[in-house]
Amino acid sequence: MKKNKSKLNRFSVVGALVVVVLTTTGFASGFFEITKQLEIFNTLFKELSLNYVDETTPATLMDKAINGMLEGLDPYTVFYNEQEVGEARINSGGALALIGAELRRYNDRWLVAKVDQDGAADKAGLRPGDELAQINGLDIDPNLDQIEPLLNGSPGSLLTLSYLRLGARGEALLTREKTVKSSVAFSGLATPKIGYIAVTEFSAKTSADTKKALYVLKEQGAESLILDLRGNPGGLLSEAVNMVGLFVPKGTLVTYTQSVVAEYNVSFTTTTNPVDLEIPIVVLINGRSASASEIVSGALQDLDRGVVVGGRSFGKGLVQRPKKLSYGTQFKVTISRYYTPSGRCIQALDYWNRDENGDPVKTLPKNYNAFQTKGGRTVYDGGGVLPDVVLPSSDFSPITTALLKTPVVLDFGADFYARNDISSWENFAFSNSHYQGFVGFVAAHQASIETQTEALLGGVLKMAQTEALWDKISPEMVVLEQQIQKAKEALLQDKKEEIQALVIDDLLLRYFYTDGLYRYKLKNNPEVLEAVDLLSHPKKYAKILQP
Repeated sequence: MKKNKSKLNRFSVVGALVVVVLTTTGFASGFFEITKQLEIFNTLFKELSLNYVDETTPATLMDKAINGMLEGLDPYTVFYNEQEVGEARINSGGALALIGAELRRYNDRWLVAKVDQDGAADKAGLRPGDELAQINGLDIDPNLDQIEPLLNGSPGSLLTLSYLRLGARGEALLTREKTVKSSVAFSGLATPKIGYIAVTEFSAKTSADTKKALYVLKEQGAESLILDLRGNPGGLLSEAVNMVGLFVPKGTLVTYTQSVVAEYNVSFTTTTNPVDLEIPIVVLINGRSASASEIVSGALQDLDRGVVVGGRSFGKGLVQRPKKLSYGTQFKVTISRYYTPSGRCIQALDYWNRDENGDPVKTLPKNYNAFQTKGGRTVYDGGGVLPDVVLPSSDFSPITTALLKTPVVLDFGADFYARNDISSWENFAFSNSHYQGFVGFVAAHQASIETQTEALLGGVLKMAQTEALWDKISPEMVVLEQQIQKAKEALLQDKKEEIQALVIDDLLLRYFYTDGLYRYKLKNNPEVLEAVDLLSHPKKYAKILQP
């Protein structure tokens, strides 16, 4: 029998809809219009539940209705049903921290992406590239979306993991450990007078840990600083403001937000006394630096407080806020856009205004707007922060993005590690022949690397088969597919610098963990070397900051 009159589910969803509508419109269209639309929806929901030809459940219908409504907004505005909220609570328990490893899912495979030095996974012998097969003797479901609940447990308890490594099966017995990780992944001296701090995220103690590291470096003789935010996806807005506050006067504007809802129009200024107002700074960013990372780099650039080096950042300039709804459900809603002190919006994609294909609009370079920094330099909006010094090794082209969606870098690393014994990071070298070996490895796994062009072509081929056109066009399609494969191989050569940087990072983490990775970077990484050059030549550094 259908559960067509489940009042709990129906009123829960109505409550969710009320919050969504009221939050995103700010009552702009009036209370009557809101009530009218909700009444129409309630009537439709009731009639659909009572009259549809097949059996339905209120919860399923409601999830589809809510997801359909939010789909036309942005990917960061998300509804979580009661089950998803419960799973999130479990996942927030730090299961991956307890085992000292980072896991990633690629289609139906769960792979070890990184292990912490001397962590539980490292002690048990797990390595990046290992594919998990069983957890405590139970096979991993290929459709498993969340693996953390299966790994969770109290510190000191045992966990058995079966894995595949280069086709061979192995087993690891882990003892879960309570660990505290800092978002300052590394700090040290690049030269006797140039300090270096790498920050991987903006969590509750990021600014405090950065401040502590800065004091230590200054005591060691650092007179200038490299702040590495590459690959940093962001985090807490407050910590981004506090980090900028280490280098600018108290009360300085760092960012502000704007929205159609007046209460979300807020300015964020520094509230703490600075550590150093004079120390020269180079900020490193790339295409995976987002959100809070862009607030920091954009503010320091606008305030002429530092030189930005690397590649254009991701362009995530939307601010979200979680909202609790009825019956244990929640949703995260985009409430505003944030802007740098000069007035630039960092958001790259306009999800509200879409093109004829339904894709969000991206501002073309010819339509970028000019803004002025504090000292009168010209900077531009258009999505993300554009560095003062752009380097190709920091770029993230579509072919690189396609590679990162596959396990090919991890799989290559596992094969390389098995074949090459390297004793120290000082002896590590990745030659052109090594890179060509990687290209050959990728060529053997081409089917798993799908560009957007191939995804669209796949849809065309399916439609051609449906419309009985395949027999007539198949020869041409086969030729086209072959040409695309050759073009992908050519792109691997054209984009060698950016792709090779990713491969080297993976290998260094595999051999020498985080510490070895960053020590190698200090001596060999193109962006770090560029930063060292700028900070070693004060006139060159100062010239960039002049109007």
